[in-house]
Amino acid sequence: MYQSVKEKGYKKLEVWKKAHKFVILVYECTKGFPRNEEYGLTSQLRRAVLSIPTNIVEGQASISKREFLNFLNIANRSLVETEYLLEVALELQYFSKDRYDELDKLRCEIGILLNSLIRSIRTKL
Repeated sequence: MYQSVKEKGYKKLEVWKKAHKFVILVYECTKGFPRNEEYGLTSQLRRAVLSIPTNIVEGQASISKREFLNFLNIANRSLVETEYLLEVALELQYFSKDRYDELDKLRCEIGILLNSLIRSIRTKL
């Protein structure tokens, strides 16, 4: 019987909760980026950060653990991409060091949870 991703419970995953919060914070932060970055850094950063929880959700809906693991690895790569893009935005002074530290702290927390989930699933393959 088919279960929707909601029924599968991705919202119960702590890593998804933090990744979702991360998306909201990054979107709020990028609202203040220069207009000329709309199709550059703003767009790229938003796509990268949105890919993190999106791939967790898609993975949660997977039929197999191996497929779930693949989606989690994509989410992890998007997290690393986001890390770099946030560093660029900081160097361009698009937000304060305090804001960067807040975002980076959450990014690190997501990374720990995501890698823990990846390791857990790998042991079950």
